[in-house]
Amino acid sequence: MQLFGLTSTQESMWWVTLGLGLIVLVAVAAFLTTLVTLVRKIEKRVDLIRATLDQAATNTSDTALIAKTGDRVDAVLSEGLEHHLFLGRVLDKVRS
Repeated sequence: MQLFGLTSTQESMWWVTLGLGLIVLVAVAAFLTTLVTLVRKIEKRVDLIRATLDQAATNTSDTALIAKTGDRVDAVLSEGLEHHLFLGRVLDKVRS
């Protein structure tokens, strides 16, 4: 029986073409799905990296205070040493 005036060879070629088209369609859909999944994963990781960099910038925004803090700690230690020496002299006099 001829469908639309096609020979059996032409009809077979038509079905093969439709089958190949369906295979290509499924493959393209799978590749696009994979691509969308990978892009979403990359976007999440980029956001994580951006948040980490923002946090690092926040953590290091006050680094100028490190030198001032060091100077003040030195001053406190110096004052403590003076008190220690003074109390040592006082105790030496008391013991003598």
